[in-house]
Amino acid sequence: MHKLLQDKPGEKMFLLGNEAIARGAVEAGLAFGATYPGTPSSEISFNLFQMARESALYFEYSTNEKVALEVAAAAANCGLRSMCIMKHVGVNVAADALMTLAYVGVKGGLVIISADDPYMFSSQNEQDNRYYGKLSGLPILEPSTIDEARRIIGDAFTLSEELSVPVIVRTTTRINHSTGEVEFGQVTPPNTAGGFVKDPFNLVTVPAVSRNLHVKLLEKIRRAEALSCDSPYNFVEGDGPFGVIANGVSHTYVMDAIRDLEVQKHMRVLRIGFSHPMPAELIRNFLSGCEKILVVEEGEPYMEEAVKAIAQESGFVNPIRGKADDLFSRLFEFDPARVREKLAAYFGFPYDAPPMSDLSKVPELPQRPPNLCPGCSHRAVFYAVNTVTADMETIKPTDIGCYTLGFLPPLSAGDFLICMGSSTGTAGGFSIAANKKVISYIGDSTFFHSGIPGLINAVFNNHDMTLVILDNSTTAMTGHQPHPGVDMGALGLEGYNRVSIESVVRGIGVGHVSLIKPYNVKKSMAALKAAIAYKGVSVVIAQQECALQIKGTKKASGRPFTVSDRCKGHRVCINELACPAFYVENERIQIDAALCTGCSVCAQVCPEKAIIPLK
Repeated sequence: MHKLLQDKPGEKMFLLGNEAIARGAVEAGLAFGATYPGTPSSEISFNLFQMARESALYFEYSTNEKVALEVAAAAANCGLRSMCIMKHVGVNVAADALMTLAYVGVKGGLVIISADDPYMFSSQNEQDNRYYGKLSGLPILEPSTIDEARRIIGDAFTLSEELSVPVIVRTTTRINHSTGEVEFGQVTPPNTAGGFVKDPFNLVTVPAVSRNLHVKLLEKIRRAEALSCDSPYNFVEGDGPFGVIANGVSHTYVMDAIRDLEVQKHMRVLRIGFSHPMPAELIRNFLSGCEKILVVEEGEPYMEEAVKAIAQESGFVNPIRGKADDLFSRLFEFDPARVREKLAAYFGFPYDAPPMSDLSKVPELPQRPPNLCPGCSHRAVFYAVNTVTADMETIKPTDIGCYTLGFLPPLSAGDFLICMGSSTGTAGGFSIAANKKVISYIGDSTFFHSGIPGLINAVFNNHDMTLVILDNSTTAMTGHQPHPGVDMGALGLEGYNRVSIESVVRGIGVGHVSLIKPYNVKKSMAALKAAIAYKGVSVVIAQQECALQIKGTKKASGRPFTVSDRCKGHRVCINELACPAFYVENERIQIDAALCTGCSVCAQVCPEKAIIPLK
């Protein structure tokens, strides 16, 4: 049995934050789940997907976040407790459905996980998704600890059903990817017998219906504010003259700082865990007993703006600060040391920072930029494209996935990127606006996610571009999750169909379609050369299973290679391929047999044929 399915109330276990959230969903009786994977949320989905194989829970990896929210919304409107999981930028994709779903509401509880990523550990921006609560009018809950991340899910479902609207649970990377002790609650068997009651004058959002629904949503927001003031996730600690308002993991840092500075008798702390609507009455009461206020929140001044507005309406004139050059930045994550320093400086507490360790004798750590794995077929494709276009002026839009790392030298296979699926749309724009050949890259999962509309647009408008679809049979960057092009039968999973990328591309009407096996460099270059020479839209589908997935599933791989004495030191293998299996020792190029996957690409590009299979 999956460890998170154990019905042992009171048992304690160390869990990842994402595991705690998944456990909380099971305890709450989750019946229906959907996601598009994205770090830092991916482990929630992975655990629910595993549990669905041995429980009544239905869980799916959807084509993208908008679709995931739509299927979850339908299940919730059949009375099932449903959950939709995504990273923060995924909410942008789902926002079209989200804004109107707030009007329509739900019958069963619907919880939407938004996993924000301060510092952008694996994201293209660090937007603060608390503003989606204000934009949509939906409640937002924010846990501060790992165990609270478990408990908050059940309360989010209860709140969703009380107000008949979806509830957003906003986490950050430091909650998702930290580990803490979690005390299990009781598992609630899911209600999987849903039923839909037709009610088109409340569920079909034509203008006349939506006008009435907006009135109802505003009333729900007023009710939600009253619930926010009484929420156990909004509470006051301490009774001193100085006030701190904090949320999420920042609250934990604040409490540590107060203890470390030994200033408990001077401090009052308002923890905000139900952050939209903000608890106005609770905040007014908190302000009335404070000489000055510090708002501690990662990201944008969301709470600070609300607190200042409430203070102005209440006639409170004492200082309220948060985001400022001398206090907290809107950039990146916080840490305990920074919070301790800023809190002491703002309130005038004595504080001597611990002396920095003397690192003068410690050698500088070697730089380890992110890199494509040894044997990654994307590297072979990038090399082939670079070779056949060496004498051409090109623009190479890329997309979100492992292959994004190809933008780094020496592959330099990426000139422009803004979001999932953007490579197909921007390629069309570049083909019109710039007098250069456009070759764009997209992964198989990303193609299904949001690459298809841009390709259709390119065919319709007759753009001159080549799209290279890097089909490695998985959603690799986020942990090898399935997508519609994956052969699920080969993974031992039944009940799925498979969508052919080639059939989709040909069905769209692309005029030139070719398939390549990237490890065969010569044939790949010939196919790419023909595709790039084609006037109009051409597509090359590079088919090779992810090298890391092959290793993880213990499938047979090639024999490792070694560098023979024929090597003359041209270093094409290092300077143009840059496979991590290569290293230099005593001025000679070597191959780490433990890393080499035997793909043979380096052997094919070596001018002396000095790279041979290891005997």
